[in-house]
Formats: sequence, C-alpha cells, structure tokens
Amino acid sequence: MKRRNLLLGGLLGTASVAAFGWNRNGMTTMPANAATNKGSSDAAFEVTKTVDEWKTQLTKQQFSVLREEATERPFSSQHNDEKRAGIFHCHGCDLPVYDIATKFDSGTGWPSFYQSLENAVRTKEDNTFFTKRTEVHCRRCGGHFGHIFADGPEPTGKRHCLNGVSLKFVTA
Repeated sequence: MKRRNLLLGGLLGTASVAAFGWNRNGMTTMPANAATNKGSSDAAFEVTKTVDEWKTQLTKQQFSVLREEATERPFSSQHNDEKRAGIFHCHGCDLPVYDIATKFDSGTGWPSFYQSLENAVRTKEDNTFFTKRTEVHCRRCGGHFGHIFADGPEPTGKRHCLNGVSLKFVTA
C-alpha cells in the first residue's frame, strides 16, 4: 500500500511539472484556458494594445506574467525586500496600484500586500490548480498581478500575493 501511494504521488508530481512546469523564463505557466488576456478582448480596458505592441513594451518575463498570467519563481523578485517609501505601479500601463505602507513579509517568496490602492485593481475567480482562487488584475490594462488569499494581516485579513515583475516601484 505504501509503495502504491509513493508511485501515485510521483506520477502526479511528474504530471504537474509537465502541465505547469517552469519555462525558459523561469515562470510557471497556466493552461491557456485560464488566461484572461489570451483570447479575450482588451476592449473592456482603458489601455489597449496589440500583442505585438505589448511584446515591444515588455520583457519576455513581463509579457508572460502580465499578458499570459504566468507566475515568476518564488524569491526571485527584486521587490521582496523593498522598504523605501513609495508606490508600486503596473508595469503595463503605469497605474499606481499598491502603497508600500500596505506591504508585508508573508514568507511566500512573492511581494505581498494587504490591500490595493482604491480603484486600482479588478478581480476574477480562478478555478485552476484544482482550487478556487481570486485573481487580481490591473483595472486599467488588465495586466495580471497575482492572487488574493484570505490569510493576510489586519486590517483586511487579505494577502495580495503578487508577481514582482508585473510591478515597478516609484520612490516617494
């Protein structure tokens, strides 16, 4: 029985790596049907661009996260240790989205905040990875930031777990 469980676990782990493995950019990729920006119209957003325009503006890694909803490797973001006064902006459209005052160390390896700036983000349900999560996107360009979880600190109890590559920091 124990050997069977071990083999089944190894098989599931291998299948997970194959389906959601690390790509050359150091990003995990999600299934194509999970992406908001793939195959959907940007018309609902104030800032709209063609795929080629986004690819010209963004690095490969930024494009993977912001436009294809990939995830950067944990502990790889330059923003993890950022503590200076300032505001994080969307790398896609420069909208101010998170204040450094709401940032905290969640220990997850991604920049985490307990709330966004007012009217800065939109959310949608994400049912990938066999669970129900809440995705967080830029309200102006639809760029993917990460996910929101209900295990953050007060006063909101929320953890906005974000890809640092989707953000740029502007000092105060």
